[in-house]
Amino acid sequence: FSATADNHKTIPTTQLPASSQQFIKTYFPKETVSLVMEERDFLETSYNVVLSNGAKIEFHKNGEWKEVDCRHGAVPSAIVPAQIASKVMDLYPDAAIVEIDKDSRDYEVKLSNGWELTFDLQFTLVKIDD
Repeated sequence: FSATADNHKTIPTTQLPASSQQFIKTYFPKETVSLVMEERDFLETSYNVVLSNGAKIEFHKNGEWKEVDCRHGAVPSAIVPAQIASKVMDLYPDAAIVEIDKDSRDYEVKLSNGWELTFDLQFTLVKIDD
């Protein structure tokens, strides 16, 4: 599988930042990397990784995770800030977090029951969508 464009290209896993490689080994030790795409948009570079179980992870240029989408399973609990995990457990004890996205403003989590929750950077729940 090969894809190239002016701002998107496949790269080997070894070209990911070391912290991204370590993140995958730590939180997804049983999975293999199926695809790594380097994306360049203006001044930003990011990396999109697809794992053998279908999970997708987006990393910033510095190797820090931006988004983890597990699609067919729960996001590893150690990735989710404790305050967010606790609030989700209180509100939706039967739901799993299947996606988490963090940016400079907030955290967004998607649950297995279809609900989406937004938390500010102090982990206060600020919005619930279905």
